[in-house]
Amino acid sequence: MILFFLLSFGLGDMISASVIKPQVMRVRPCNDVPFKEQVTVRVRCGSGYSMPSSHATNHFAMGVFLLMVFRKKWKPIIWLSILWAASISFAQIYVGVHYPGDILVGSLLGILIGLFTSSIFLFFQPDEPRETA
Repeated sequence: MILFFLLSFGLGDMISASVIKPQVMRVRPCNDVPFKEQVTVRVRCGSGYSMPSSHATNHFAMGVFLLMVFRKKWKPIIWLSILWAASISFAQIYVGVHYPGDILVGSLLGILIGLFTSSIFLFFQPDEPRETA
């Protein structure tokens, strides 16, 4: 399970940071010259690109993976995993390093990755035994 959890993080980070960001090349709000004066930057503004948010992608991928794996055994995981990923994502807007659209795209990408990795994990490690004919 830990391997697939880390795979969720790794896939999210690789796809968002190494595949999509270099293609989209969206400037962060804290580095966007016409918009920069309107942004309250609460952390150091990175020099990388903004779209999609890797934080949102990574945390939603890990959160959805945990949600899908544990949802039948531990009901609080449903709201805890979403609250965790959403709070990390919102924080990126709050500190001035991402636009809301960056978070939305990163969240959707993370959800897809979490569903993908959890479906593979649950195929090999199902909650209930598969019937053999």
